Amino acid sequence: MRTGIAACFLMLGAGISQAQPRVDAKPPIDFSILHAQVILDHLGFSPGILDGREGQSLVAALKGFQEARGLKRSGTLDAPTLSALRQYRDWRPVKRMAVPLEALEGPFINPMPKDPAEQAKLSTLGYTRPLEKLAEMFHTTPEVLVELNPGGAAIASGAEFVFPNAIPVSRDYAADLKPEWRKTLAELNVDATQPEADHIVVDKSDKVLRVLDKNDKLVAQFSATMGSQHDPLPIGTWKINGADTNPKFHFNPDLFWDAKPGDEKAMLPPGPNGPVGVVWLDLSKEHYGIHGTPEPQTIGRSESHGCIRLTNWDAARLALMVKPGTKAVFQE
Repeated sequence: MRTGIAACFLMLGAGISQAQPRVDAKPPIDFSILHAQVILDHLGFSPGILDGREGQSLVAALKGFQEARGLKRSGTLDAPTLSALRQYRDWRPVKRMAVPLEALEGPFINPMPKDPAEQAKLSTLGYTRPLEKLAEMFHTTPEVLVELNPGGAAIASGAEFVFPNAIPVSRDYAADLKPEWRKTLAELNVDATQPEADHIVVDKSDKVLRVLDKNDKLVAQFSATMGSQHDPLPIGTWKINGADTNPKFHFNPDLFWDAKPGDEKAMLPPGPNGPVGVVWLDLSKEHYGIHGTPEPQTIGRSESHGCIRLTNWDAARLALMVKPGTKAVFQE
């Protein structure tokens, strides 16, 4: 069942606090930084969310891009890096466009229950509202979209807003992909053309997942969350067994140190707000995988249950780069 477009008439910013900014409020969006983030995102050196602000994810993305281009790994927008990025300046930082109709498609689940037993009763762990779906489509957060579009205009068919320019060059996805997976890729604005991975390296110290070709050249890099004190990253060499797209999730409280007393096993439905997001890349290490997340703003800044967590759009992109048997090296 889909929620009709006529019913999806919400305010951009609905549900987001309009309180006075705190002393520790974030600085305003810097469009020069946003421009660099957008270019890096298009090139496969993910800066995490597109928010126009400096941070560890942007530093890591710049280092990855600099390494791939043979530049000094300064992690800053220094003169050589700006020169290398300049050839891609046609990817403007923002794009004003009408709300995509697919952003108004539900069903939307609001409020989203937190209890796994209640989540298991749903048909999907979908987005809570169109604003959240739009944020994922454009590789950002609802808060950033509100900043880019002050005034609280209504999200409706035909309405125009300013979005980070995450529009892909191609949506010509392989014909052998499942139709529902092609739809997910299109809605997440994942480009159909991706480099082929010979192997990947998950680097705990830099909090990144690196994609390398057969010549050991870095061709893509994603900010990642990996492991915790309770579930450390399994250091070693593994293989990717395969990809489960738009996966269901078997919640087993025995495998979660933070499960609540009384929690029972449950099969959770698929959806971008599920525990593993839109894709699960199964590893040869039992119970471990690389997957998406319902909380993209936490990537690289929080702990996981031992697995490697990426934004939904980065996990989807990685799924197009790897294949069963791809080597995965986990290192400190």
